[in-house]
Amino acid sequence: MARNMNITKFKPHIIMIISQIGWTLLYFITEASFNHGMNPYVYITYRHIVAGVVMLPFAYFLERQLRPKLTVALLAEIFVLSLFGVGLALNMYFASLKYTSPTFVASMINTIASLTFVIAVALKMEVLDIWNPRGLAKVLGTIISLGGVMAMTLYKGSVIRNIWNPLLRIHGSSSTTNENWMIGSILNAASCISWSIWYIMQAYTLKRYPAQLSLTTWMSFVGAAQSAIFTACVQRKPAAWAIGFNIDLLSTIYAGVVCSGLLVFLQLKCTAEKGPVFVTMFNPLTTILVALLAYFVLGEKLYMGSVMGAGIVIFGMYLLMWGKEEAQTNSAGRYLSYKDSTGLKPETDGDQMTTEP
Repeated sequence: MARNMNITKFKPHIIMIISQIGWTLLYFITEASFNHGMNPYVYITYRHIVAGVVMLPFAYFLERQLRPKLTVALLAEIFVLSLFGVGLALNMYFASLKYTSPTFVASMINTIASLTFVIAVALKMEVLDIWNPRGLAKVLGTIISLGGVMAMTLYKGSVIRNIWNPLLRIHGSSSTTNENWMIGSILNAASCISWSIWYIMQAYTLKRYPAQLSLTTWMSFVGAAQSAIFTACVQRKPAAWAIGFNIDLLSTIYAGVVCSGLLVFLQLKCTAEKGPVFVTMFNPLTTILVALLAYFVLGEKLYMGSVMGAGIVIFGMYLLMWGKEEAQTNSAGRYLSYKDSTGLKPETDGDQMTTEP
């Protein structure tokens, strides 16, 4: 029985590690598609349409008895949730990838955990006691991780020479100007802030709408609509919407089915169980995987500053994780879920259950 409890305790950790592997592959598939000519805004729209279509039958049949009745207030909340997680964050995120590189973007994503932690503490979703060793670890972990990100951004250092030829080359040959790199950095920072708000909002929305498959479906369709409107305003060429049987179609299907569909659903499950800060703690793993693949497989330059900064970020993130685990263990040593330890339990009302999609 104790063994089963340990497996249950680490199930969210395993899920998040698998999720980071899925996100890692997305970086390179997406960059290859963009280099091929795929419009990033069109890509976001198509990807979420695919996600919504794939998730809809599962949500409809598997959560018939779980979905609460949709109210105007709940629809408005889902609209705002989709806006921060899709309409704003993803459009700015992939626009920044166009101006920078997968390694840089993956590195900056590490700020999301620290930003989410700060917001969660401000909203009293996270317990912070600096006089407790684990509480102090949370603060130090946040500061250290932010310092690591600044080191990766401001300091390059010497280039680590690659001793063999890369296996693949999907990068474009055009160079990125400092001006474009700055634009990409600003867009990426704004997307990180938007994502942090999105993670925090998920915990509150799941309290009123605990149907995770259905919520994933709603966010996909609403986010696709928001992105389509934005795309129509900034991209007036009908040819940009054309997509063929090539890397563009592959990246759209992979991102829609795996990332916006399956991985977002798994993320919602982990958020409900462990909280938004826990979910964002695993972002450094993506940074390591992206840097390794970019260096060994694609031949991308790897700088000592990036290696040192990544090490600092990872140390800070897992110091924060060590401190956070204390908040989910009671005085008797019994493990508590995030909902039990914070009081963010789902609102259940038998009269409000319905079979509406």
